[in-house]
Amino acid sequence: MKLPALLLTITLGTASLFGQAATQAARHESLKQELRLGVERGLNFLRSKQNGETGQWGDSEPVAITALGIISFMLDPNRKAGDPVPAEVEKATKFLLSNAKPDGGIYVKARGNYNTALALTALLLNPKPENEEVMLKARRYLVTRQLDLDEKGKQDNPLDGGIGYGDDKGMHADMSNMVFALEAIHYSEALLADKGDAAKNEPKLNYAAAIDFIQRCQNRPESNKSSWVSKDPDDAGGFIYNPVETRGAKVENPDGSIALRSYGSISYAGLLSFIYAGLEKDDPRVKAVIEWLQNHYTVEENPGLGASGLYYYFHTMSKALSTADIDFIKTKDGKVIDWRADLTGKLLSLQKGDGSWANAEGRWMESDPVLVTSYILMALGRIHQTL
Repeated sequence: MKLPALLLTITLGTASLFGQAATQAARHESLKQELRLGVERGLNFLRSKQNGETGQWGDSEPVAITALGIISFMLDPNRKAGDPVPAEVEKATKFLLSNAKPDGGIYVKARGNYNTALALTALLLNPKPENEEVMLKARRYLVTRQLDLDEKGKQDNPLDGGIGYGDDKGMHADMSNMVFALEAIHYSEALLADKGDAAKNEPKLNYAAAIDFIQRCQNRPESNKSSWVSKDPDDAGGFIYNPVETRGAKVENPDGSIALRSYGSISYAGLLSFIYAGLEKDDPRVKAVIEWLQNHYTVEENPGLGASGLYYYFHTMSKALSTADIDFIKTKDGKVIDWRADLTGKLLSLQKGDGSWANAEGRWMESDPVLVTSYILMALGRIHQTL
């Protein structure tokens, strides 16, 4: 088994987009110290919430939340090269393995794709030879869950090429589950690196179909002919939840048709998905979503949704901008923002006295401090790498 030595969810660049990195060095060093203290407090909170018998975190979606807890510990900026894997991670890993199913999925009862994607990503960060077959089976499970509805081999259904939760009889796909699955599949390619001819027999994701699904969720009429695409320039390049459903607002187009408005968290998921699917930054679809994200940049709300999904937004923002190697945001009014410093300051200001984070707006389980604390610890862990 050949896996990268670096943490697999970190794909950060070091070059400054606008040449300002050097001038920020002193400020960043102070901020990094504050960040490390905040992470330490957050991890102590997670330690206090781990089930001492099973190793799991969370009672609702325990596989997914346990996986997020593992990733939080593995991205801890206070860990040094050569440090042993934390005991909390070893215990939690056993819980994930105990829920591996014969079909390759890693889940308790439902939402097989969602849970398996996060579990596989977590296992890849603590790779052990004895767990290789579990990881390979999880990869196969995810790849074979890509939808191909109606006539096989044709993109004749809006959901074709996508991946959903996995408990909906194959009739659902969305950008949130899509990005989790694509991330796990992308990094698990490392499992095949030393397999030689055997790797040729592994099932492969249909990336052309995946890209087709992703672009059908983008408000961009040049590449998406769906009737719901907004004619408002303010929506151009952004994303919605899936090709037939939004979690955001609706608006009437000039021709009377109903359009679906772009919103922040899922637009960052769209950028990530394009990258994991193999598109380059000069692709017009990628450039369009980056422009939308820059025009709507804020750390005060989830654009288009307000407080709803705000911490998922912070987490996905951190991952997407880091993975896209974007160091500075240039807003539509000409401001240049060091987003890592801006986001770090905001997140540390929201930390509670017990080290946790939670959203007063409880939509999508964001009132759960274990889930939300994991989101933010992962965001801070990624930021620290190049802050």
